Amino acid sequence: MKMYIGGEWVDSSSGELIEKHDPSTGRVIEKFPSATRQDVDRAMDSAEESWEKWYELGSVKRSRILYRAIELIAGSRKELEKILVTENGKVPVQAAEEVDGVIDQIQYYAEFARKIYGEIVEGDSFERKIFQYKVPYGVVVAMTPWNFPAGMVARKLAPALLTGNSVILKPSSDTPLSAEWIVRKFLDAGVPKGVLNLITGRGSEIGDYMVSHPKVSLITMTGSTETGQRIMEHASRNMSKLILELGGKAPFMIWKDADLGNAIKSLVWAKFWNSGQSCIAAERLYVHEEIYDSFMKRFVEVTKRLKVGDPSKSDMGPLINRNALETTESFVEGARSEGMKVLYGGKRPKLDDPFKDGYFYEPTIIADAGSGSRLFTDEIFGPVIGAAKVSDPDDLIREANSSRYGLASYLFTRDHELIFKASEKIRFGELYVNMPGPEASQGYHTGFRLTGQAGEGSRHGVEEYLKLKNVYVDYSGAELHVESIREDLF
Repeated sequence: MKMYIGGEWVDSSSGELIEKHDPSTGRVIEKFPSATRQDVDRAMDSAEESWEKWYELGSVKRSRILYRAIELIAGSRKELEKILVTENGKVPVQAAEEVDGVIDQIQYYAEFARKIYGEIVEGDSFERKIFQYKVPYGVVVAMTPWNFPAGMVARKLAPALLTGNSVILKPSSDTPLSAEWIVRKFLDAGVPKGVLNLITGRGSEIGDYMVSHPKVSLITMTGSTETGQRIMEHASRNMSKLILELGGKAPFMIWKDADLGNAIKSLVWAKFWNSGQSCIAAERLYVHEEIYDSFMKRFVEVTKRLKVGDPSKSDMGPLINRNALETTESFVEGARSEGMKVLYGGKRPKLDDPFKDGYFYEPTIIADAGSGSRLFTDEIFGPVIGAAKVSDPDDLIREANSSRYGLASYLFTRDHELIFKASEKIRFGELYVNMPGPEASQGYHTGFRLTGQAGEGSRHGVEEYLKLKNVYVDYSGAELHVESIREDLF
């Protein structure tokens, strides 16, 4: 594959390539360019030179290009699904769901072409008005994660382009192929040269340089909290706007009156969807003490039926890379060393060729987890969940809020009083009541505390890519008189 800079598909200026491994087999499947600072500068120049003409094109014409991109993506979607299975290790049904999400995201944002509103505010007199209208930031750097590599690209490109910004896309080095595929569809749909640029490479080598570049006006990134904090430090040099979705540690809360069948089905999705590699994944399980034992027994029984292995034939594919696999193992071994009981899983599955060297891990359930343990404080991002008992509503909410993060949370109960109390008291950007995720395009996907700032989705997500400009107008034609200036000066 190649990078796309200034309207051309190019290699890195250094010629260096990075190997991309199939997480299911560990084998090299592609090599892609490792960008240099020189490459970044060229992309920045291209983006800055192009965004004003793109803005002047108007939102309706820009939206038509987005609609055309949808047609091109939908018409060859099987290609993208295959890429997601290969580069990310997704099972086919989840790859298809992600492509559905790509199409939905672009369509949702394209529909805002005629829904970007300004205001006219009365001035200090009838003949004075304040016109407030929304304009793009200019050059946007979009950094996307590997866990939903196509969906996150669409979620960032669509609103940024619709609102008249130019974009430099930097996908994760674990999943550059789906990003390249989507970029080609946007270009084929008519995005002009220079407006959309694709940079690939290691974040450790070019990331800091990109986010501290003086030509960047807005940075949108989905990734770890540590990376987000680093971006904030560098972005402060230019006062760049930030949209950051960072870590999560979602509590999954089951009250004694819950529909347990619905709760278990939702929990299996919320924990083991995408092998647990999701920012909204259930990471902590809290069950009322009266139903704890019976619920855990049923949860284990269902989890045992999940198949792990060859993505084309399984319920769960691999983790993204060896580091993710070893990190997941460290959580389980740490729990064991603290005396917690592994009810199911807790090891790598034994698989035959060609999958024996893949990055697979069994779905794992750990009982009686301690609230202060690493299992309950740090983001796992793998198919492991710890469970704890709770006894009263205040205990439940207190434990749920004990995390440093605040993205998604889940509550299963028929108690309306508890639902409304949790809605007010749970300090998370999202609360799913008696249902699983994922978030909808028309919902505002945002987090509290160390999960980041700003958000994506809904009209609020569109407006994140726009800033409000004020124009003061006096059309009276009257001679100006200012009390604090002596008239005899003039």
